[in-house]
Amino acid sequence: MDYISLGRAKLLVSKTAFGAECFDCKQIEAYGDEADEKVCAMVHQAYSSGINFFDTTHSKPLCEKRLGAALHGIRHNVILATKSSSQSVSEIRHDLNESLDALESDYVDLFQLENPLIVPEKNGPDGIYNELVLLKQKGIVRHIGISTDDFEIAEKAINSGLYETVQFPFSLVYPDSVANLVKLCNEKDVGCIAMQPLNGGILNDFTLAFGFLSQFENVVPVWGTRTPEELQQLLYFTEHPPVLDENFQSEVQRARDFFN
Repeated sequence: MDYISLGRAKLLVSKTAFGAECFDCKQIEAYGDEADEKVCAMVHQAYSSGINFFDTTHSKPLCEKRLGAALHGIRHNVILATKSSSQSVSEIRHDLNESLDALESDYVDLFQLENPLIVPEKNGPDGIYNELVLLKQKGIVRHIGISTDDFEIAEKAINSGLYETVQFPFSLVYPDSVANLVKLCNEKDVGCIAMQPLNGGILNDFTLAFGFLSQFENVVPVWGTRTPEELQQLLYFTEHPPVLDENFQSEVQRARDFFN
């Protein structure tokens, strides 16, 4: 497993991140009473294979709860990230408290604002950024970031110098302008987290998707994992990455031309 420092946050994370926002999906629920046990087994298999970065969101309370239970005994050995889509200080406090309870933790390593309408600024009228700084000072939140699917919000957050990480959709079918955000993160020393590496399920060639993102040294893709089989596939390519030769690049270009 490869590890990188996540921007100026200096969090040493596995280059492969585990997306735990699928723990309430139909594939998991199909296990019935064994769903929690299956989730726990998947998390521990990922951890045993070297994955130490787990990402979830308050908007999926069952996912947070299942992840928190699965991390019992290994919590302090992993980087735990969650998000809040609230737009006010009071709502963010409420969401964070609920997340901490669900995750069975007294802190989160990375707390992200999820799809904010604007990029909260220092001493801004909404008080959100100052609240995040206060939470850091108290140790409840170790690092702060923004997660968004809005290009302009992501670009502004990166340029602001206020946020340690930015998470946005990035896969081989996205236009070059999104790749420019990746470069900007590198220039500004902002941790670059890629959501939807399979473009919401549109991409079905995992080899191409994984290999494409592996070319970007500062990108940490978050792979939503719904079944043990999907996890096994992810772990296989983590240990046996695709060969990025001319044939591979041709296949990537063919896929990009098809979708764009």
